[in-house]
Amino acid sequence: MPSQSANVTVTFPIGPAFDRVKRLLFQPFDLGKWFVIGFCAWLAALGQPGFHGGFNFGSPGRNAGRWFEEARDFVVRNLHWILPFAVALVVLLLAFWVLTTWLSSRGQFMFLHCVALDRAEVRVPWRTFAHEGNSLFLFRLMLGIISSIAILPLLAVAGLSVYKMIERGRPSPEGIAEVVLIALGLAALAIVFWIVAKLTKDFVVPIMFLRRNRWQKAWAELMILLSGNVGHFILYLLFQIVLQIAMVGIVLAVVVATCCVAGCLLVLPYVGTVLLLSILIFKKCYSLYYLAQYGREYDVFLNLEPPDTNVSPRLA
Repeated sequence: MPSQSANVTVTFPIGPAFDRVKRLLFQPFDLGKWFVIGFCAWLAALGQPGFHGGFNFGSPGRNAGRWFEEARDFVVRNLHWILPFAVALVVLLLAFWVLTTWLSSRGQFMFLHCVALDRAEVRVPWRTFAHEGNSLFLFRLMLGIISSIAILPLLAVAGLSVYKMIERGRPSPEGIAEVVLIALGLAALAIVFWIVAKLTKDFVVPIMFLRRNRWQKAWAELMILLSGNVGHFILYLLFQIVLQIAMVGIVLAVVVATCCVAGCLLVLPYVGTVLLLSILIFKKCYSLYYLAQYGREYDVFLNLEPPDTNVSPRLA
């Protein structure tokens, strides 16, 4: 297992990933294949965090304080039904989160199977990688619980500080400083958990896919790889941000060029995934070709693709 690789670059995988997208989706073009692989990609993305809507910051004053008082009085008067309703809602949301996390964990291996083998299949990878998908689910469940334990108390403290300032009718330097410090802490935690989730999706899942092992062994192998290539992986994460910005720009350009028709279609579940399939496959292939630069034993395409397929030579 290589401990260090001096020839790894973040730009090399762009060409092979682009060529792979052309072979999978356009040589030849098969609409049925798009819908099948698109379903696997949609399943893999279930429950993943996104950015919807926005925040509206207003100036706290007496009206806001009065609104909070009225809301508090309403809750106190109707606590007999609000409390059980809130408990039931939390239970339903937790159950939905667990279900989508499990489905997307299985879906990640299904999508990787389709991309690695150039096959539009659902049942085969669902059964074949059930063990690995369930192991990934347990890891993501644990990660979600840890992140909630770390983040929710900070959010509660920040909300309490904001509530006190609104109740007083004016902001205070101490309250603002407290909220800013909590916001910085939340940002730091968000970055840490994003890195863990990103490394899991881009590298731990392919290692599990290749070795057919559990997340503990895959993460242990990745940590050995990371220990000798910290700079390379930091550059990879930074370049991922650049790629994401470029992809968002392309999507926005298409939306504007189609007078928002494409935007309306993209927000539809599953349909939007199919329309974005070329971008999703490019992102997956990019991470796979990047990982393959660390040795033949990390090359998903070389180790899994049928020998008689007609494709160009792979990365060694």
